[in-house]
Amino acid sequence: MSESVVTETVAAGVMQITMNRPDRKNALDRASYAGLIAALAAAEADASIRAVLLTGAGGCFTSGNDIKDFAIAAASGEGPRIAIDFLTAISTARKPIVAAVEGFAVGIGTTMLLHCDLAFAGEGATFRLPFVTLGLSPEGGSSYLLPLVAGAKKAAELLMLGEAFGTEAAMQAGLLNAVVSQGTALDHALGKAKALAALPPESMALTKRLLKRGTDNAVAETIAIEAHHLGERLRSPEAMAAFAAFLKR
Repeated sequence: MSESVVTETVAAGVMQITMNRPDRKNALDRASYAGLIAALAAAEADASIRAVLLTGAGGCFTSGNDIKDFAIAAASGEGPRIAIDFLTAISTARKPIVAAVEGFAVGIGTTMLLHCDLAFAGEGATFRLPFVTLGLSPEGGSSYLLPLVAGAKKAAELLMLGEAFGTEAAMQAGLLNAVVSQGTALDHALGKAKALAALPPESMALTKRLLKRGTDNAVAETIAIEAHHLGERLRSPEAMAAFAAFLKR
């Protein structure tokens, strides 16, 4: 497992997956994505694991893609493939996933919450979908799912303006189940994950499958379409200029 992703069984039936690059605010590079994909696959394959707890180290969820690594991948022609593979893995996971958010949840750090079954954030957490700001386009099925949970106008505001927003707006947009005291999101999410893990697993799996039945095909199609456009945008002059400006900071 990648050192940038740490897994551990933290309670009976609960695997915790921690994004672990605190010096980079848990920015996701290709090694991180590979670690996340492997961790989700391990949870799916282990019959003793009944719920997944997803969080970030150092009081931060994730600041999104590691822009330097993303730029290298784009220049090499690799594009966003491994990030899309992760989004496919989390969007098709059969076991319940509970997210615990503190600090920053930027870009894919926000869109992955659309695929978590439950999500809790500490007060003061900050969310952002800066795709247009970076000359890119939405990913993770967000152009389909966000209007469903937030409404068309709010989704347009969040995806088109790309401005940072707080926990109250995240609650209103349907990204969170609850906001808790700062620093307690992980404990609160762990309690919910333990409750899920204690319930009949076959019934839990069926309930999750039924909840996603009406949207799973559309989500898969949207992730694929978004990936195509994102790959093109990564090679665009707008994105290259935005990345260069970001890396000069």
